[in-house]
Amino acid sequence: MVDQMQLRQWGSKVIDIEKQALDNLYQYVDSDAFGSACELILQCKGKVIVMGMGKSGHIGNKISATFASTGTPAFFVHPGEASHGDLGALAKNDIVLAISNSGESSEILTLMPVIQRMGVPVIAVTGKPQSNMAKLAKLHLCIEVPEEACPLGLAPTSSTTATLAMGDALAVALLQARGFTRDDFALSHPGGSLGRRLLLKVDDVMHKDADLPIVKQSISITDALYEITKKGLGMTGVVDDKNNLVGIFTDGDLRRVIDAQINLRNTSIAQVMTPNCVTVQAGILAAQALQVMDDKNINGLMVVDTQHRPVGALNMLDMVKAGVI
Repeated sequence: MVDQMQLRQWGSKVIDIEKQALDNLYQYVDSDAFGSACELILQCKGKVIVMGMGKSGHIGNKISATFASTGTPAFFVHPGEASHGDLGALAKNDIVLAISNSGESSEILTLMPVIQRMGVPVIAVTGKPQSNMAKLAKLHLCIEVPEEACPLGLAPTSSTTATLAMGDALAVALLQARGFTRDDFALSHPGGSLGRRLLLKVDDVMHKDADLPIVKQSISITDALYEITKKGLGMTGVVDDKNNLVGIFTDGDLRRVIDAQINLRNTSIAQVMTPNCVTVQAGILAAQALQVMDDKNINGLMVVDTQHRPVGALNMLDMVKAGVI
């Protein structure tokens, strides 16, 4: 039985070999071909169609997804299926990014005459500059590696790592060239936590109108507790006669009142509330409100308008439910 020391050594060697492959990649990114590929994609009026077979196809799928989410319209087409009708997805304004470490993928080479006849430029990503794919393409990006991490030299390992890094380098260079912003990113990720953090506002999360816990400063603690219980947020805002927010009363305040043996029926809420409480303005991002709660180490917030009148309330549980946390 192989001991753990040997297993760790084998694993570490893989990392070392793949690090060398990435170091070797600098020369290909720092080249005219890389810059020309970026310019060609930036000028593209259609989409980037990514193709690859086997492991290259898996990497191609990820590259197309990264492109699409960072401002470069793209999708993956399986070369085998393309020969049986899926090539119809290709339009004359598109670009093909064809991936094959050997540069001799028969499925892709079979498609090249048709792609060329359509006048669609091909950017080949291969580890063999003299391969047929490299020669037939308009541009060639080299991802040649010194060796595969697989000791048999058979399983794509270092080469797929290099290909993925090349795809990321293209995507991020294009992102920066387009001036792609966090807001742009959020628009393509509305269902994910990143999108929610970048798009969701406190107005979308907060309790408002009939669900907003609010009491007048003149009422008793007992009556304020009815409001807290009814609205279920563990707190209530306290307002003056002009509906301006003057304080907040929370479950934590109630524990302190009980410890001090204060009469709940005869004491007004104004005497025990927390005045000048932390608030946020309506319209800000929910993520910003969450940051305020974290910074102040509080579990709930009142949301106010520009005249400091309460328009909403929220707590940590609301943030969790909304996916902000």
